[in-house]
Amino acid sequence: MRVTSKGQVTIPKAVRDKLGIAPGTDVGFSEEGALIVMNQDVIIEGESRGERIARRLLEFGRMARKEGLLNDLTTDEIMELTRGPRDERNSR
Repeated sequence: MRVTSKGQVTIPKAVRDKLGIAPGTDVGFSEEGALIVMNQDVIIEGESRGERIARRLLEFGRMARKEGLLNDLTTDEIMELTRGPRDERNSR
């Protein structure tokens, strides 16, 4: 599979069918040793989409701090990691 400039890939139909992934399905990724594993996102009953996004961001932040990934980064540097370099964003 080829990754687009936006970091997107197409999940083959056979895989989507086998895993029950339909439009609107929330998926997540986890690291298991040398593998990156895609899984369906945890859904908490009564949690809104915004609350779920906030929970996932907080979970990522805790993991990243634990791994030392965000130490001493400014907000601008974190945004650049998330969105890519500013000059690349402006050229689109």
